[in-house]
Amino acid sequence: MSKPRGQPTPEEIKEKQDLDDALEEGLEETFPGSDPVNVTQPAPSRQDGHVKRSD
Repeated sequence: MSKPRGQPTPEEIKEKQDLDDALEEGLEETFPGSDPVNVTQPAPSRQDGHVKRSD
């Protein structure tokens, strides 16, 4: 059984704030994300004949 945690240390608070700031900056730099992420590989075109693809 885990023991209850007390208040976070100043180092933990700073680390969490730094991570939150980095996440917020990344979200602001990518906004607006108008195009959703493509999770499928498109079919090869004729010009892709020289490219070897693994399935």
